[in-house]
Amino acid sequence: MSLWLQAYLTPSSDAVKFAAKATLAMLLALYAALWCDLERPYWALISAAFLQVRPMSGMVVEKGLSQISGTLVGCGAGIAIMSLFAQAPIPALAALTLWIMFCTYGSSLLRNNASYGCIMGAVTAMLIVVIGAGQPDGIFSIAVARLSELSLGALCATLVSALLWPIKVGDHLGRQADDVVNQAFRHAALRLTDSDDLDELQGTLTHSLEPLTQLETDSQAARYEGPEGPGRIRASHVLTRRTLRLLATLHALQQILHHYGERISPTIHRLAEELADGFRESAEVSGIAPAQRRLHALRHRVKDCPDDDGTPLEQRCLLGLREALGHAVVMLDARDAISHPGRMRLRGAALAWHRDHLVAGLNAVRAGLVFSLLAAFWLATSWDNGQVAMLLGTLFSAFFATRDNPVMVCMMFAKGMLAAIPSAFLFGHVLLAQASGFPMLAMILMPPLFLGLLGAANPRLMGYCLAFTIGNILLTMPDNGMDFSFDSFINRAIAVMIGMSAVVTGFRLLPGFGSRLRKRRLVGAIVGDLRRLTSPPIHEAEARFVGGMADRLLHLARHDDVLPEDQRHLFTLGLTGLDIGYACLQMRRRLDDLPDEALHRAKRDFFDALAQAYADSARGRSPDAVAPAGEALVEAARHQPALSERQRAQLAGLAQRLELSLERQAQRARALQGLSPPPAQAEVA
Repeated sequence: MSLWLQAYLTPSSDAVKFAAKATLAMLLALYAALWCDLERPYWALISAAFLQVRPMSGMVVEKGLSQISGTLVGCGAGIAIMSLFAQAPIPALAALTLWIMFCTYGSSLLRNNASYGCIMGAVTAMLIVVIGAGQPDGIFSIAVARLSELSLGALCATLVSALLWPIKVGDHLGRQADDVVNQAFRHAALRLTDSDDLDELQGTLTHSLEPLTQLETDSQAARYEGPEGPGRIRASHVLTRRTLRLLATLHALQQILHHYGERISPTIHRLAEELADGFRESAEVSGIAPAQRRLHALRHRVKDCPDDDGTPLEQRCLLGLREALGHAVVMLDARDAISHPGRMRLRGAALAWHRDHLVAGLNAVRAGLVFSLLAAFWLATSWDNGQVAMLLGTLFSAFFATRDNPVMVCMMFAKGMLAAIPSAFLFGHVLLAQASGFPMLAMILMPPLFLGLLGAANPRLMGYCLAFTIGNILLTMPDNGMDFSFDSFINRAIAVMIGMSAVVTGFRLLPGFGSRLRKRRLVGAIVGDLRRLTSPPIHEAEARFVGGMADRLLHLARHDDVLPEDQRHLFTLGLTGLDIGYACLQMRRRLDDLPDEALHRAKRDFFDALAQAYADSARGRSPDAVAPAGEALVEAARHQPALSERQRAQLAGLAQRLELSLERQAQRARALQGLSPPPAQAEVA
């Protein structure tokens, strides 16, 4: 059965509840706006519709606050622009273009609902300036009207979300955490069995990182759901950190098992296989407690394995197995704390995220270009409905800029808007013209809104169906004094399609940077983080590194997906950077408290050498500076009585392993450039 038939013929109960809640919130907002005789009641509908896209109670509150805050700031910006250029439309539009670019730049750097607040700041200022151009003496009234309409929609959406079939952010976070843990454990099983199935390795990693980054972002809304919210946020931070640590440890373990397997004792090989089975069973078992018991039993098994007589490499492998199990156990604790924050109090600081200012600048330029073209067309034609086209251009050029494939998303929205034209004509003009009173208005408006929202409950159809819903609202524009003339309807329909066409054109003219430049910038960002690992306190360094690497690994994996299979290397490049970063953090944990300045100088030199070698290996150059820097660090460590001989041997082995890992990365890069034969298939993992 196709997605469309499934969505409308056999909808799930959750989809029906979502559509009913959102429709009720919009009708409540419309009734209140009509009762208050607001100037443009349909803005209350649009506000409620956008807030119900993710109907969890805490997220609706957070998004509503972001929307109101952005609207307030946008009102201030619009009033300031008109106070300076009330009689000069071209300078006013130029200043407005700069403001829209600034807001788009900010929305590209921020996350989730804070980003939405920036977009609302741009849209509100645009409405005030464009509407106020014809009545400059009523600017303040226009600003108050826009703020009232949007705030009313936010209030109605919040009330309906909290009172009717409420969905808690905590439950949503629990489901995301389950996906993170289960996929990470499946990835662990593949790593510990030295799997050479690159597609499955990359798939399990990507399917763990995607909900992980979403979990970290969504967890902030838990603060609006009672006193347990901060506990859920801290648990999410801990889960993110430990998942990334586990992935880095697993990458290092597979390198040892694959390249030095003959030098590892059969006992350790069997132990790794037991761990792989344990991770696989823990991913499939229902409930946290059975998985915890299984991993705790394996942890005792690994701890009891003697390592005094083993080689440094075997000691390093056993240490890695213990670390992997330790991270996995803490991940399960964090997962439990997300659902039941009162059982365990975890400590975890907020993470820093990857931000690309060049990409944000390009998004700002594109949004400014789209608005400038539409504003020039509006000025040249004095078109009454030009503000609708400018509204859509401003909103969607910023809204879609951070999506993975904005052109495809724009086309989906354009098709949804196109489908809304006959629907809005039938329900919003032919039938609504015969109605009187709010009950009849609600009965006529409700079917297209409900049908659109019912389809929007499916994420794969949301682009079409949400656009269909918004298109019906914009083309109908319900208020107390509606104009049912055919020419006004056609004018609005043309404005909608011109606005969407301008957005699509903007993304096609400025589609974003090529994969080669994006790769260089991602690698450069990783190198910068590796260089900065030496200076701040270790918890701050880890917070910055973990948050950035989760994003970058996802970006690199997505870039890899579009490359031919024999050219995929970005996924491994990101994992190598993750491995090096956590190795540096491990060294800091062991060496930072030692008082020797020579040791700290050698450590900083080694970190700088690793960062430079990582950048060189991405270009196919051998990491020549790592070996002497590592030897200098090991030599400085020999003069530290606080370090045991075993710890010195582990430090030397770690430095050697990192050098070999970078050398293999350089070989892969040279092979892609046609300068040397490619490494074995399993090495790519």
